[in-house]
Amino acid sequence: MRSLMLMTALLAVASAATAAPKGTKNVQTGFLFQSLKDKPQYTYVVYVPRNYDAKQDWPLILFLHGMGESGKDGQKQIAQGIGQAILWEAQRWPAIVLMPQKPTYESAWEDHEPAVMEMLKLVRKEYNIDSKRIYLTGLSQGGHGTWVLGSRHTDLFAALAPICGYGDPKEIAPKLAKMPIWTFHGDADGAVPVAQTQNMVAAVKDAGGDPKMTIYPGVDHNSWDKAYRESGLWEWLFKQKKD
Repeated sequence: MRSLMLMTALLAVASAATAAPKGTKNVQTGFLFQSLKDKPQYTYVVYVPRNYDAKQDWPLILFLHGMGESGKDGQKQIAQGIGQAILWEAQRWPAIVLMPQKPTYESAWEDHEPAVMEMLKLVRKEYNIDSKRIYLTGLSQGGHGTWVLGSRHTDLFAALAPICGYGDPKEIAPKLAKMPIWTFHGDADGAVPVAQTQNMVAAVKDAGGDPKMTIYPGVDHNSWDKAYRESGLWEWLFKQKKD
């Protein structure tokens, strides 16, 4: 019942996009539903803060959801993770947030990398984005995608925040030695063992990096609620800038 009520509230907020203040080129704000014109199977949501002002530079967060939010409906990806956190405490997230939806459950985010990067390009063109403050985060499958895509685009992202993710440390870690990273996991995770994060962090440290790691005692797979709503991640994230 709580999940149904939350989804209803999310969709109500998402549907209530409003016109931006005068002088911002009539940009719509709130949760905005989009899809790629040449690839309509790829849907995404863009969150635009209600106080968006095109005269200033804005951070951009790319959020990758988990397996359960996959599909082509274009909206489930806002029901878990950062979308839910924004709904309850929008003041903590003064950023443009891009939330793609992965169309199939079994595929990995890197299988859809061209589409994700196309969405990112479109959002950067549409809004006044600070190129030094573009961040990547995600949960579960999206945590994996954060590790992989983050390692492939170190020139783009200012920081990574993988949550209960996984990946190949030998392939990923050497590329992330200079990347600010804060990763999260529950030590009782029955879906993705906490060792996945611990091994990745150890490998990044061996490569010369200094990642932050938060392990939640007694927490199962859902470590993202605490990460996005209780950890102070938002404050840390916005302090990170590309050189």
